[in-house]
Amino acid sequence: MTQPPGQQPPQGGFGAPQDPQQGVPQPPPQSPQMPPPPQMPPPPQPGYGYPQAPGQAPGQVPGQAPGPYNQQPGPYGQQPGPYAQPGPYGQQPGPYGQQPNPYGGGYPPQQFPGGPTPPPGGGGGKNFFSGRPGVIVAAAAAALLVIGGGTWFVLSGDDGGTKPVADKSQDAEPSGSPSVDEGDGTGGGREANDDLNAGRKDGESKVLWLQTNDVDLPRNGSDVFGPWFHGDTVVKAMYKQVVGYSATDGKKKWTLTLPAELCSAPFAPSADGKIVIGFKNGTADTADCDQIQLVDLTTGKGGWKKEIPKAGLFDLLSDITLAISGDTVTAARTGGANAFRMSDGKELFSKLPGDCQPYAFAGGAKLIAAESCPIGDASVAPNQVQELDPVTGKAKWTYKVKKDWEVDKVYSVDPLVISLKNAEKKSWSILALNANGTLRSQMEGGDDKFQPECGGSFIVLGQNLEGCVGVAADATTFYMSTAPDQSGTTGTNEVVAFNLATGKQKWRSKAPAGRVMTPLRMEGGNVLVYMEATYDKGGVVATVAPSGGAPKTLQRHPASTAQIENDFYSSTLAYVDGRFYVTSGRVSAGNDAEELQAKTMMAFGE
Repeated sequence: MTQPPGQQPPQGGFGAPQDPQQGVPQPPPQSPQMPPPPQMPPPPQPGYGYPQAPGQAPGQVPGQAPGPYNQQPGPYGQQPGPYAQPGPYGQQPGPYGQQPNPYGGGYPPQQFPGGPTPPPGGGGGKNFFSGRPGVIVAAAAAALLVIGGGTWFVLSGDDGGTKPVADKSQDAEPSGSPSVDEGDGTGGGREANDDLNAGRKDGESKVLWLQTNDVDLPRNGSDVFGPWFHGDTVVKAMYKQVVGYSATDGKKKWTLTLPAELCSAPFAPSADGKIVIGFKNGTADTADCDQIQLVDLTTGKGGWKKEIPKAGLFDLLSDITLAISGDTVTAARTGGANAFRMSDGKELFSKLPGDCQPYAFAGGAKLIAAESCPIGDASVAPNQVQELDPVTGKAKWTYKVKKDWEVDKVYSVDPLVISLKNAEKKSWSILALNANGTLRSQMEGGDDKFQPECGGSFIVLGQNLEGCVGVAADATTFYMSTAPDQSGTTGTNEVVAFNLATGKQKWRSKAPAGRVMTPLRMEGGNVLVYMEATYDKGGVVATVAPSGGAPKTLQRHPASTAQIENDFYSSTLAYVDGRFYVTSGRVSAGNDAEELQAKTMMAFGE
């Protein structure tokens, strides 16, 4: 596509991750201080409709990561891989000041955002997300930033963009209405006299409750969706249930039972505490993920139900992604996208004018669409980004992405910060856009390795566009954590602040020795961070001032329960209303007895 004069992209930028299909490093050895990872059964084998992220071994569950401690695949023991040279766009100095090979000698082995290969027998893996969105995703209820699997990155290359131009399976109809179990007040919540606080020291928060699984799951277990927060209710979904718990004691408040297995859910609810979940149209392996239903997070009552209409032969409904913006929920997938009104389920729009069509959305304060434009060779089809009116689908602006580049993730909606990848050139780029869709800046990585953590890069196969952590943003600054160093037996890292006006680094805040610090979101003008629990230290919730400096502790978790905190499988983390929640991202076990002993959620507070 010919670019208008003056709209050529800058030449500097981001770097060249390792080819995800080659040179995938082996999982690092466990530290002598670490307990052995729990033995988990093999995950389900992938098949049609079960996306396989780049770099995953056959049969790997997306989002799983090795080991219960420092869950990323590479901080301890990775060696440089075959792509130890700059990407094709890092060879010429660009307008942002990059020099040839600007990020040091060689790139560590990397994967595109997606689940790293787990060691045999399973292990942990942390998914981080936060409660209220601040300026990142402004839903009035808790906006959840969820990730699965660690990723290593070095920044280099091209910005990848240009300036803008202003037949159904069985049980297709689920029989009966979902039922609501109001619960008996037990809900699997652990009582205070379970001695979880027996070893608590002065200055450490309390363990409010700990839950174990009470659902009979399929042979290979089940992914967990959520949790979501509204008022004093914590909601998570798994298999065929959506369940609400008391935030204060973890007791079950309600259960909504579905006729088939859950297959999709948004990261954030609506401002009035509603979500729309996706479930399959039957129990067969070939069932499509084309059923959606409204759920009230306060009462657990199910609302309207819809079947997503198929938009043609190439509309793959095996996987959908859901996103909420205002009173609109979008359902996107390969070959089609639909928008429905949250309040009554009415379809608002589907196919947009022109050749470019959405394959994923990011919601919240704005509705951001990542779109593919199938012109000529589909393998190199250009992408574009649009802000859409959530009611009409009309584009407010368009940002054209350079050929061979794909919109990979949205790190922040307001301000808008996006991640682009070039799979062919193994390059990565982060751009900030202005409110009108013009290029604001391109982040300059320097010599650092960065580690945003996301739920997968193959968005067109069902992964969400939003949901990364290790990143945060306010009106003027973008924050991102570096990968842990390799000094000693425990790594440490830094949070780096980038000026959104220029893309240049402003300051760095170093984590305490032996700690790995990850930005979650903004909190009252500060950067909210989580320091991972270690073998003998509980996790820490802290803030870093917008001007930098050392992190200031908000909540310190008991050292006596550090191993429990650190042992949740593919854990999801949230800090909401002064409480910190650890939730298993997947529940699986070798037999029924172990399955019912699996930890599912833990909460800390004062």
